Amino acid sequence: MTDLAHSHCVPCRSNEPPLSDQASAELLKAVPGWTLVSRDGIARLERRYPFSNFLEALDFTNRVGREAQDEDHHPALLTEWGAVTVSWWTHNIRGLHRNDFIMAARTDAVALAGNT
Repeated sequence: MTDLAHSHCVPCRSNEPPLSDQASAELLKAVPGWTLVSRDGIARLERRYPFSNFLEALDFTNRVGREAQDEDHHPALLTEWGAVTVSWWTHNIRGLHRNDFIMAARTDAVALAGNT
């Protein structure tokens, strides 16, 4: 687990620039399994987590939701039978911030905790 998983989100002002492609690529190394995607012209981090059934997927969604609420940083969560797709980006800067990588690492920690 990376140091990012033990970090906390910091307030982000709307006048902050999103991370550069180079900075995002460097931070991406700390969260294996995540990919950089663009949706509606906005860079996002995305990962799909597989599950055996809908109830496991829903439980994971709720655990990620609690983690997100604790950090006041909220993802897009697509919950379906057998999988949850999680997308992180910082809405007010319309791109990626270090907070998104922190939350990706914390999402991985939630997934790992659910498998123990």
